[in-house]
Amino acid sequence: MNRYARFRHRLRTTVLQFGERVARPPEEPPAPEVSWPLPPEPRSVPRARRLVRARLAEWGLEEQSEVAELLVSELVTNALDHARGAIRLTLRCQDSLLRCEVEDAHPAAPRMRRARDDDESGRGLYMLDLLACCWGSARTPAGKAVWFELPVDVDALSEDRVA
Repeated sequence: MNRYARFRHRLRTTVLQFGERVARPPEEPPAPEVSWPLPPEPRSVPRARRLVRARLAEWGLEEQSEVAELLVSELVTNALDHARGAIRLTLRCQDSLLRCEVEDAHPAAPRMRRARDDDESGRGLYMLDLLACCWGSARTPAGKAVWFELPVDVDALSEDRVA
């Protein structure tokens, strides 16, 4: 191969490699996610609140901590009251939303019920409906997961905080 042909080959290869880099969409960093098993006992409620508070502080999402802690404690309490077996708490940030899930072994979806003024319970799902931007439940192989989402400032999720 003469000098001109080698130069032309190198130039063509460089142009093709550059074109591939430009055409390839940048890889998105993985969404921050964490999950913890919780024992089916009352001490799991304050533990869940502490876990949520600590992780949201690590992720720079302190502004959502109070509401997330309150709603997670309601979901863990519901799992303790209505299900048997292990509980799992999962937090995930994706698409400007913080998603909190509480999974338990009971397959029935939660239902809102009307609480009377003197009832000590029955208001948790109303709080969820009032404070979360959306919520729901989904069946899992082990039972169900009840989840809610809160809007978050994605600029607060810096890479060094979620790594």
